[in-house]
Amino acid sequence: MMTRTCLCLIRRHTADGAQVLLGLKKTGFGAGKWVGLGGHIEDGEKPAAAAVREVEEESGLVVPADSLQHMASIEFLFPARPSWDQTAQVFVTWAFEGEAADSDEISPRWFGEEELPLGLMWDDAKYWLPAVLAGQHVDVTITFADDCATVASIEPEIG
Repeated sequence: MMTRTCLCLIRRHTADGAQVLLGLKKTGFGAGKWVGLGGHIEDGEKPAAAAVREVEEESGLVVPADSLQHMASIEFLFPARPSWDQTAQVFVTWAFEGEAADSDEISPRWFGEEELPLGLMWDDAKYWLPAVLAGQHVDVTITFADDCATVASIEPEIG
């Protein structure tokens, strides 16, 4: 069975423009990469509830479930490593309480939306993340190449 995951992109307005909170993954899948906050959806758990739980576990921020806007459904396929296959439900919110703090898994940091560290993220992020932040709903399957690092194809194309 494919792993079910969620991501929550927390945004804020600043004098310099919009920012999004990303986390430097310290351990586990994707360690060393900048990622959206999120993780596994537990059995019987709704994706939005998982996003709220994961954000608090990873950053200490409290996000109201009713503020989450579902913006993407992404299926990630790794033909060379099928155990990595997963789906991700992506949410966006402007509402949160608290100050982002390090956890065992994530070191959070705010980035200007025009200055995302796309070269330090999973290769797929450069395709869907700017579209989602621009307000586009994304529903795609992303297949990785045999190196499990670069995108081989995206169906349908984003844009």
